[in-house]
Amino acid sequence: MNKRFIGFIAATLVSGAVVAAEVPASVDARKCKADYPKASLLNEEQGAVSMAFLVSPGGDVLDSKVEKSSGYKNLDKAALKALAACKFKPGTKDGVVAQTWTKVDYVWSL
Repeated sequence: MNKRFIGFIAATLVSGAVVAAEVPASVDARKCKADYPKASLLNEEQGAVSMAFLVSPGGDVLDSKVEKSSGYKNLDKAALKALAACKFKPGTKDGVVAQTWTKVDYVWSL
């Protein structure tokens, strides 16, 4: 067997053991519907908002932020408010339930 190949396998195994395996929290956005803001409906506003949520080991939202706006403040606020009230499936670090950040995209369309 080639010595370089053996060295690569050993380096991969050692480096893999050092890195913590993290699985972010998750939410079923289909079950967490946000109400379309009335002003946004009247103005025919649409778009996608990208958000990040810090989720506790119990599945509750501890912090939230908009990472990419839909272009409309009302849509961003409504999505953030609705999803922050949802129950998340907690994430894990090294197989143990832990506080983690997760990202959620919410699409508003008429």
